[in-house]
Amino acid sequence: MFAEISKYLMIVLFAVYTFLGFAVFRRKNKKEQRENIFRRQNMIMILIHLDAFLLIYDETRNISVLLFYGAQVVFFIIVISSYKMLYEKSSQLLVNNMCMLMAIGFIILTRLSFDLAIRQFVIAAAAMIFGLCIPFLIKKMWFLDKLTWLFALVGLAALGIVWVLGRTSYGAKLSYTVAGVSLQPSEFVKIIFVFFVAGMLSASKDFFQVVITTIAAAAHVIILVASKDLGGALIFFIVYLVMLYVATGQPLYFIGGLLAGSGASVLAYKMFAHVRVRVVAWQDPLSVIEKEGYQVCQSLFAIGTGGWFGVGLYKGQPNKIPVVERDVIFSAISEELGGIFALCLIMVCMSCFLMCLNIAMQLKNKYYKLVALGLGTVYGFQVFLTIGGVIKFIPSTGVTLPFVSYGGSSLLSSIIIFSIIQGLYILREQEGAHGKNPGKRKPGNKKAGQGKGKDNVREGFYPEVQDLR
Repeated sequence: MFAEISKYLMIVLFAVYTFLGFAVFRRKNKKEQRENIFRRQNMIMILIHLDAFLLIYDETRNISVLLFYGAQVVFFIIVISSYKMLYEKSSQLLVNNMCMLMAIGFIILTRLSFDLAIRQFVIAAAAMIFGLCIPFLIKKMWFLDKLTWLFALVGLAALGIVWVLGRTSYGAKLSYTVAGVSLQPSEFVKIIFVFFVAGMLSASKDFFQVVITTIAAAAHVIILVASKDLGGALIFFIVYLVMLYVATGQPLYFIGGLLAGSGASVLAYKMFAHVRVRVVAWQDPLSVIEKEGYQVCQSLFAIGTGGWFGVGLYKGQPNKIPVVERDVIFSAISEELGGIFALCLIMVCMSCFLMCLNIAMQLKNKYYKLVALGLGTVYGFQVFLTIGGVIKFIPSTGVTLPFVSYGGSSLLSSIIIFSIIQGLYILREQEGAHGKNPGKRKPGNKKAGQGKGKDNVREGFYPEVQDLR
């Protein structure tokens, strides 16, 4: 009885949380109303978290689960309060969503493997210490656009090392070990790749600059393809294509890029056996269910078994899915927590993506605008690849679900991305008060007080995005 009540309670609470996440965008909401919405979100997150861990304890009778739960509560309180104290103008919506996604990750990982959940939590705590410093660094490091080629060289070197010395996992070279710690450089290179492309395309949009940037971007993609990290290569390719189109406004570049990407996909299919295997598993997984299609079939079985309301924590069989804690964790969530819960999870991810895009639209500085766009695309497309792969919408790419899937490099890079977005959000606040380049404006500039007239018309999906704190 308790398990059934707990299951439905989590679904209802998460649905309300999701609704509040979009309700905050309403134009008519005043600051006090938005603050009230954020407080409700915090309370709902705590209730979902408590409900899940009470159920986990009821199933396991392991006192360590309660201690682990207490540590997580302290962690979330520190994260939320730290952002409020350190960055008064930070986006509370992004903070809440980040914590909510991590909470869901901790819940499902604890159910799948308690040891992995603890390791994920330790990584999250360490990463958040670094992440809390990033908005401050973004504000102070106004010279980032001067490091454009350094970003490219570091990125190419890191990917090249993996290609040559990396450890092969599931047919692809994804990581290498340093001092006993396994790192997946592509998770971090995609961040500095965005800074590189933003620096190049904000400096100039002429054809020669585009050609040089395209060659450097293609070098990143080629190394990833050579390492057989096709999911990573696809992310880099799409991110570059989106940034190029937005920066230049030339549809021919976008169309040409899509054609080139389509040709490269056909070539990859012919060159790499594991690509053909994934395509076959995608087209007809039942025909190869005993081998290549086993993961896809088990993923679909799990989603179908869960239905709309799920079977409940510990009532399903998610451990039958290979690598379930990494790239197929969405199926485990769908099976035990239900399709409604999974759809709400998608909506929360979508609200984060839309927030990133709107921040990009609000920024006046071209460099930071492209950075916000690029990082938002990285996040949104990674979510699409992960969920699209497990529901058989696209072939599986082995990409993790940000904040939810197990993986230290993935979690750290996701925290860094959201922390950078927070820094850009704060810069947007300063732009609204001080003009285009607040970091470079001299004290006493008379234009610092401008912003109430015609030029201060706010654009984007949600006109009052700068007040969503």
